Amino acid sequence: MISTSDFKKSLTIELKGEIYSIVDFQHVKPGKGGAFVRTKLKNVKTGLVIDKTFRAGEKMEQAVIDRKTMQYLYGDSNGYHFMNKETYEQISLSKDQISEITDLLKEGNDIDIIFCKGEVIGIELPNFMSLKVIETMPGAKGNTVYGALKPATMETGVIIQVPLFIKEGDMIKIDTRENKYIERE
Repeated sequence: MISTSDFKKSLTIELKGEIYSIVDFQHVKPGKGGAFVRTKLKNVKTGLVIDKTFRAGEKMEQAVIDRKTMQYLYGDSNGYHFMNKETYEQISLSKDQISEITDLLKEGNDIDIIFCKGEVIGIELPNFMSLKVIETMPGAKGNTVYGALKPATMETGVIIQVPLFIKEGDMIKIDTRENKYIERE
């Protein structure tokens, strides 16, 4: 059990059977009445952010989460398959469990899988990935307006807006949090 005085960013707590991560919190002591703690909590499974107020000193259960770095092996009709590089244990996840990142999965990449009580509750890609451009329109000569972008299809199937000078076959670095182009490699 932890108290509101133990709150810090990214701490995970369990409320009403759901697991939340503390995004932000503020201790408030009004002139009249008892102190309280205002928080922004992110549901680890759904990503939904809620506002919740706790009385100062209120106790709750801390959720113990475990992060394992696993290698993405392949995807098929049974799901997406990952392997723990230390124990060689393999797990399969359904499309529903990882739907938000399936278009960025590349065979051989390391992915952080988040577990709580032996159950998968989340998955995180590395912040930056290198991908090969499979298809894009050629940039027209003289069409060099500052900051002009064009769509490009990556090897994983995701479409990213890239600068005009990028051509098919180029390797580019992207930010997986925002699906944005960073630089050509």
